[in-house]
Amino acid sequence: MIDLRSDTVTKPSEEMLDFMKGSQLGDDVYGEDPTVNELQEYVANLFGKEAALFVPTGTMSNQVSLGILTNPGEEVIADANAHIFIYENGAPSRWFGIQIMPIPSEDGAMPIEKIEQAIRPDVYYLPKTTVIELENTHNRHGGTILSLDYIKSVHELAKKNNIQMHLDGARIWNAHVATKTPLSEYGKYFDTVNVCFSKGLGAPVGSMVLSSRENIKKAWKIRKTLGGGMRQVGVLAAAAKFALVNNLHKLIDDHKKAVAFSLLMQKSGLFHIDEAKVQTNIVMVDLLHPIDMTIYVAELKNQGLLINAISKSRLRAVFHLNNSMHDASEAANIMTQVAKTYIDKLN
Repeated sequence: MIDLRSDTVTKPSEEMLDFMKGSQLGDDVYGEDPTVNELQEYVANLFGKEAALFVPTGTMSNQVSLGILTNPGEEVIADANAHIFIYENGAPSRWFGIQIMPIPSEDGAMPIEKIEQAIRPDVYYLPKTTVIELENTHNRHGGTILSLDYIKSVHELAKKNNIQMHLDGARIWNAHVATKTPLSEYGKYFDTVNVCFSKGLGAPVGSMVLSSRENIKKAWKIRKTLGGGMRQVGVLAAAAKFALVNNLHKLIDDHKKAVAFSLLMQKSGLFHIDEAKVQTNIVMVDLLHPIDMTIYVAELKNQGLLINAISKSRLRAVFHLNNSMHDASEAANIMTQVAKTYIDKLN
């Protein structure tokens, strides 16, 4: 079965599992797990941050970060397709009493003038704009990369207005590999950063909040409140460290698979793909014919391909280290043949 539903479906290799078995353990809620402590210091240094905190999920990492930076009744500016707005179950309002000001964009880069217009004036009847959140790479825009120049422009605007910045960098590794931008260069423009180990890097579990020492002290308390203290969690931190050391450079192969898949899909004439947005490992595929998406996805599964539909006419294909280049071409072939069969029946 070829699985393109997400890069979260990756499974640990035998080498990773062996590395996990050899990890030293302690109680991380007491701050005594040596493997976790070493990983936190290692990743903080990669991004030029003072400190870090290991958490179970990217959603928790994002929410801990927002909890650090905001107070109840305040507002966060984010892309209208941001993960924190679409996929985190209303957590900002549920846990921290804050709201999102969503701004539509074409590729995840909210227009600077729109961000500026969304910043609330300092009057008593409006919420205070406290944070601007960026997502890099951007999931729902198809793995698009925010340029460093764009990030700098947003940072200048935020600094001018005394607003803090959060980076949902769940897939910042992909942006780093694709652009060769140092991770520390990304890190310097954000007050808090979320990174994930359980997507393209291939670790089974784990994300991390990166920030100043003072903010990470606050993060400990919020993590505890959200139920994120995991005791002898060094076995998972070891997987994350193995993934960073051994799998980070492999992400470029996933990008190549995405491009190869896109070219084959475009040749069929049955789908539309915005090739300019195929920048990393995610491909958004639009159907050009009125095919029932539920039936189509079910038949793809019958033919050996798992893929997620994100609308009535769009699918998302995500490539990862458990796919081969052959899987990419075979997936394109399956999608094309099933679509042709469906269209022939309609005619």
